[in-house]
Amino acid sequence: MLAVLFGKGQKELKLLYILITLTLAAILLYPLGCVLFQSVLTKNGDIGLTNYTSLLSQSSFWTALANSFTVSGISAAIATLMAFFCAYGLHFTRIRPGVKKVIQIIVLLPLFLPSITYGFAVIYSFGRLGLISQLIAPPPFSIYGFWGLLIADVIYTLPPAFLILYNAFFYVDRNFITVSKLMGDGPWQTFYMTAVRPVVGSLLSAFILSFFLSFTDFGIPVSIAGEYEVIATQLYTTMMGAIPNFGEGAVIAMAMLVPSVASVVMLRWVDRFNFRYNKISKAEVSTNAFRDALYLLYYALISLALLSVFVVMFVVPFVKQWPYQPYFTLDVITRIVSDSSIWQVYEHSIGVALVSAAVGTIFCYAAALVKARSQLPSWCQTTMDSFAMITNTVPGMVLGIGFLFAMSGTPLANTFTILVLANLVHFFTTPYMMATSALSKMNASWETTGALMGDSWIKTVSRVIVPNSLPTLLQMFQYFFVSAMVTISAVVFLTGARTMLLTTKIKELQYFEKFEEIFVLSLFVFLTNVAAKLIFDALTGYVQTHHGQGLLTKLKNFFQSATTRKANQSI
Repeated sequence: MLAVLFGKGQKELKLLYILITLTLAAILLYPLGCVLFQSVLTKNGDIGLTNYTSLLSQSSFWTALANSFTVSGISAAIATLMAFFCAYGLHFTRIRPGVKKVIQIIVLLPLFLPSITYGFAVIYSFGRLGLISQLIAPPPFSIYGFWGLLIADVIYTLPPAFLILYNAFFYVDRNFITVSKLMGDGPWQTFYMTAVRPVVGSLLSAFILSFFLSFTDFGIPVSIAGEYEVIATQLYTTMMGAIPNFGEGAVIAMAMLVPSVASVVMLRWVDRFNFRYNKISKAEVSTNAFRDALYLLYYALISLALLSVFVVMFVVPFVKQWPYQPYFTLDVITRIVSDSSIWQVYEHSIGVALVSAAVGTIFCYAAALVKARSQLPSWCQTTMDSFAMITNTVPGMVLGIGFLFAMSGTPLANTFTILVLANLVHFFTTPYMMATSALSKMNASWETTGALMGDSWIKTVSRVIVPNSLPTLLQMFQYFFVSAMVTISAVVFLTGARTMLLTTKIKELQYFEKFEEIFVLSLFVFLTNVAAKLIFDALTGYVQTHHGQGLLTKLKNFFQSATTRKANQSI
């Protein structure tokens, strides 16, 4: 192996491979190794299974684990079912395109908010004094505990499940509906054969992903679980309680890895159920006024449910005191935005998100180059995929625990650098897969042609490969930025007073019951992410319509045209 890496040819790619492998070994494998080591380290400093036997003998652990499986399984099933009909209706109805676009935006709305906000939004919507409870009627159950978790988890997992199924329906041939009807199939049989069966693999993937996200999330349980103990809150309490127990905390972290690994294995297994057509025909959807009206009603109910939960963010900060003095005022907003410490935390979040996006995009793109644009041995390319699989398996809380153990006592502890590194590892998989998919579809002979013309590999990549994959790079940057703005699971163990982020500040404000500040900070996150999406979508659209220009020229022309339009409007 060493002879291959240090031999002649492809020196740049070999160097990238070595640097990426060493980096991920240091910031992924080593922290995970620290968690494993801590789990078998006894209080006396010996190696043994004392922590495991102690924790596994506690009924509270098994109760929390069972609760996590229960609420995650039910919420994943509900979210997948809702997402299926949302995606199906957008592809197989004749609803106006503008209406469909609005529906998409509403369904994806939760992606731009930290998960910890969902819990508080549900409380202020369906709690005893909540907005919906005041306008309609309070729910017949306590919002704290199972039911609150279930509602918030469905909201949290609906967008990713919807994206999986919405994309899957692009590859379903509509002509099979006509064929099924001509063969005399009944409506339900036609629906199953032409809508359910082709996406059954994606349905299973959406369920597994939703379960994984719900099971490993920390933000929602910490805000609304109450006395309904789940595995995520038990891990946080064990690690950050009045008397921390790092040994048992490490065991809980290892326990969280088991269903996470199982989820990834199952995702690979269900791929065999994906239905593939040799040729896809986008036939016109048949006219059916009753069907379209039914789906419009369905979308109206979902939109109303989602908006009614999050509308409290735009109500509570603008009233005197909810719900006792519901009078419009800007006093709360003025008081919060005049606090310099809030703006400092906001700057921290923006800075960490931007650096994480820049470093993460470059790092994932380099890894994708090794995978998709090199002639290195297959084991080198497999290494990149293996790292992607591992990072996709590790829950954010386990990663945060690993960094806490690995970096404690080092110069990296309680720094912004450790937050950037945690984000890099946590969100590595999706941008890596995006880049790999884009690079593998490009002409495989570009590097060879460049070499024959006397260009170096770096020059070919910078002049040819990067410009042709610029839309993907922009989407990778956007993914890293938005994810870094909303994450809390990993960074909750790593931030301190000097490195506080918006999401961890929200967690801190919970203890003081400052819910006005919580919703204002949530608005900061939401508006920032929406602005980022609009900017990067505009950049991507501009780049795609000006294909062939240089990278810097594209960006320069984009901002110049934007400035010109603004000046003309002001005139």
